[in-house]
Amino acid sequence: MTKMICKRILLKLSGEALMSEEGGSIDSSIVKRLAHEIKDLCDASVEVGLVIGGGNILRGAEKASEGMERVTSDQMGMLATVINALAMQDSLEKIGQQVRVMTALKINQVCEDYIRRKAVRHLEKGRVVIFAAGTGNPFFTTDSAASLRAVEINAELMIKATKVKGVYSADPEKDKNAQFYSRLTYDEALDQRLNVMDTTALVLCRDNDLPMRVMNIFEPGAIMRLMQGEEIGSLIEKN
Repeated sequence: MTKMICKRILLKLSGEALMSEEGGSIDSSIVKRLAHEIKDLCDASVEVGLVIGGGNILRGAEKASEGMERVTSDQMGMLATVINALAMQDSLEKIGQQVRVMTALKINQVCEDYIRRKAVRHLEKGRVVIFAAGTGNPFFTTDSAASLRAVEINAELMIKATKVKGVYSADPEKDKNAQFYSRLTYDEALDQRLNVMDTTALVLCRDNDLPMRVMNIFEPGAIMRLMQGEEIGSLIEKN
């Protein structure tokens, strides 16, 4: 078996990654494909933590801009991430992969409370751990939650899954002259405002020396090839 480049990762998926082309909030075929790719990693002895955004269902910031009270809208967004987490849990369990959903909000009838030591133990036992409901606090994005959980579980790498190849100087779908960065530092990403993640998430990764790989989640098999050592997407490091 090909040796994996690291033992434990945190995979951050946007909620939009689960959407169908027709605009449906959750495309079962996409969830199933991602579940198979995650299980392949687990079968290769990679410990996988997962954070999924809720933007396919509801974005708290957008509702706030429409006049809704910000704390309420962010709480609604947190609940949207729980829905996505349960959908992914169902797909993983149907293909024989053990999984636990742990949430920063107390919803004991559908998932476990997030307790760091229990999460690490689940990972050590080969279970996928899906961290839902963000940090449990308003005004924080799921990017920040992903960075926080990655640091807490001592992940060796955080993977930010997107719909483009990696990090660019501008939106490559709007600017054909956008420059692709195969490697850069966190300070460069912050100074150039490259919109990789929000500032809080980037600073947390930088200050804890956690490398991040930004890559296209829609390329089948890319995550496994990355874990096998292939240079895919953009690598962001402290120095």
